[in-house]
Amino acid sequence: MARRRKVYEGKAKILYEGPEPGTLIQYFKDDATAFNKAKHAVITGKGVLNNRISEFLMTKLGEIGIPTHFIRRLNMREQLVREVEIIPLEVVVRNYAAGSLAKRFKLEEGTLLPRSIVEYYYKSDELGDPMVTEEHITAFGWATYQELDEILNLALRINDFLCGLFTGVGLKLIDFKVEFGRLWDENDEMRIVLADELSPDNMRLWDAETNQRFDKDLFRLGIGDIRQGYTEIARRLGILPEGGPADVRGTGTLQ
Repeated sequence: MARRRKVYEGKAKILYEGPEPGTLIQYFKDDATAFNKAKHAVITGKGVLNNRISEFLMTKLGEIGIPTHFIRRLNMREQLVREVEIIPLEVVVRNYAAGSLAKRFKLEEGTLLPRSIVEYYYKSDELGDPMVTEEHITAFGWATYQELDEILNLALRINDFLCGLFTGVGLKLIDFKVEFGRLWDENDEMRIVLADELSPDNMRLWDAETNQRFDKDLFRLGIGDIRQGYTEIARRLGILPEGGPADVRGTGTLQ
């Protein structure tokens, strides 16, 4: 079989040319990075867990009418997705104070916010992903006001659904980061869809009773085993057997 053409490689995923026009194969790597790649490790099985968790969450969102780029999972590490034009924004929805928000406003981590807060960051490793406003976004042509309205609406709908889903399995959704893209249909009509992934790599999830963390902060802050945390999330969601698949149970190697 001919080797697939690599379209793009990021920190945690690789995109390959898909089997049909307008499709891509999204491959989940085992790499874990933090602080703009200043901290890096290869955690055996991380990609498998993220693939399964993202498949589960994207499918659930699709069932309630949230448009996504996800088509189906192909195997342990790959999924078939629709090719979209990525909007160069990271959209962060915060329900509790944590991370940079807690530092900026000197809030105790875990403080419930008066209401969910949505922030926009320009996707640029070179610039350190700076926070931007709607004025920046529209002035520089990254998205229109109409597109931003749709993005905000989708982000809040996603938040409402995920909060309920995770509450049902004893988890608090502290915050999460998502990306959106433009998808054109056969009539050349465009719609905004959820893209990238939904996994513990881009959300903070704490135990509802103990505030134990199960997300990427385990690696970022060096306070626990990221593989165990992700496996616990998958277990609570009911998408992995006890112990997980064999290739999740290897040894993480720091590089």
